Amino acid sequence: MIEVVLNDRLGKKVRVKCNEDDTIGDLKKLVAAQTGTRADKIRIQKWYTIYKDHIALKDYEIHDGMGLELYYN
Repeated sequence: MIEVVLNDRLGKKVRVKCNEDDTIGDLKKLVAAQTGTRADKIRIQKWYTIYKDHIALKDYEIHDGMGLELYYN
């Protein structure tokens, strides 16, 4: 299990526990359950790289304690 911190730059930080084998789409569903926002309205990125839903966290080299950016479409 790893913990990922997502910051939406509006004062909200979301901490999500997930597996490295989970996809970005799974991560979005976990974030949606905590924030109350629909999963299809969430965009996760780091700098200018927008993460695709079907790719696993380990393929993007997302590790325990890593911070990502959370945006609402």
